[in-house]
Amino acid sequence: MTIVQDIDILQNTFQRAFSMPNSLDMISTSPTEIFMNILPRRSSGLGLCRSQHALKPFSPSDMKILLLEDINKTAIELFEEQGYRVEIRKSALSEAKLIEKIKDVHAIGINAKTKLTKRVLRHAKNLIVIGCFCIGTDQVDLEYATKRGIAVFNSPFTNSRSVAELVIAEIICLARQMCDRSMELHRGIWDTGSSKCWEVRGKTLGIIGEGHIGSQVTVLAEALGMNVIFYDIVTIMALGTAKQVPTLDELLRKSDFISVHVPETPDTRRLLSAPQFAAMKTGAYVINTSRGSTIDTPALVNALKEGKVAGVALDVYPNEPKKNKRERFTSDQNYWMSELITLPNVILTPHIGGYTEEAQNSIGIEVAAALSKYICEGNSVGSVNFPEVKLRSFDLDQEGLLRILCIYENTHDVMRSVNNILSDYNIEKQFSDCSNDIAYLITDISDVSQSDIQIIHDQLNEMESKISIRMLY
Repeated sequence: MTIVQDIDILQNTFQRAFSMPNSLDMISTSPTEIFMNILPRRSSGLGLCRSQHALKPFSPSDMKILLLEDINKTAIELFEEQGYRVEIRKSALSEAKLIEKIKDVHAIGINAKTKLTKRVLRHAKNLIVIGCFCIGTDQVDLEYATKRGIAVFNSPFTNSRSVAELVIAEIICLARQMCDRSMELHRGIWDTGSSKCWEVRGKTLGIIGEGHIGSQVTVLAEALGMNVIFYDIVTIMALGTAKQVPTLDELLRKSDFISVHVPETPDTRRLLSAPQFAAMKTGAYVINTSRGSTIDTPALVNALKEGKVAGVALDVYPNEPKKNKRERFTSDQNYWMSELITLPNVILTPHIGGYTEEAQNSIGIEVAAALSKYICEGNSVGSVNFPEVKLRSFDLDQEGLLRILCIYENTHDVMRSVNNILSDYNIEKQFSDCSNDIAYLITDISDVSQSDIQIIHDQLNEMESKISIRMLY
């Protein structure tokens, strides 16, 4: 039988199978399609407020939500299903435009490039909640947002796997000098040399920061046969056979590959600089998918030129463009870039660690659901700057029910003051919690008339320690 006949038979078999009932269960399907089909539907199980019920003092159509930086369509659909007015921008805004836009919005969704500083938030007169559709929240002035009674939510876990897979891919690519060989072949150069190309099996990976992403990297690296050590400022129970080392210096001395997974803080700025590169093994590799400020890049360039570091993969940079653009990303943003791109075995990616279809879909659902629950119910579970307070939903069809959401300074007599104001009503449910200087109280009361609502609001508003009062009825 000829090869052509074999192919014809396979094609006929495939066509017959595809035409059969339930053929999708028998034939390979796009992994993206499969994932999208198993995502939780927004209409089931999320416990969001139903759009036909009024949210007071805002009706759903009055609730303005601004989404910046190409937030995933799953979030947009969820907000629109709630009846909110949604404005979408593909990129971040300049500070001046952001100040103008934020004046009348009640909720804002951002990614890593939008900076919600004190100066910006000062103009947000109606803002009650911020959604960071990413892991980090260092782009928001959390202290000022908290003082203003603005809750902040993020997605701390959802894209961890996507980032971890990128790290593993970069480890293998660096070890095999894969990107250099690819670029050479694009230029017509055929080089099959194995000099300084390695298997990753048996090599030691040092992880700086064994958090959600670091632990995912640990699992994948050990599956490849790597030895994993990690350094963290807190004691962590290791996964698998990974071992925590007591100092960063020990990790640097023992590791063949070093991957950074820390937030941006004063302590992590230039965490890896000239002394740390000098402490590494000669021929070590460095991977950074956390924050651009954690590495002193000019010192890294010198370490590469001297051969101390054999390769580097960077997905983050100290200064990044506010939007996607075609023009060359060069020394205009980071003066050392023109020299870095000339060095061998350097992998540069444009902050794509968490940008997979799966991660962005899940982040859209997670953060949008959290924002909707906070808007509709006052549920602060998952907030990064508020105490986590939740009461079970009440029946929105029942007359005379009022839910009071009170954010206040954590002083000793607040609960007494609140309950004195509410003493003439039946308190059905009440829960308060505090975190540092802020406290958050949810109270459900019944047998409330429409005329009572304004009176209660005015009395609560007069409390000295009050930061923000919101009422749902």
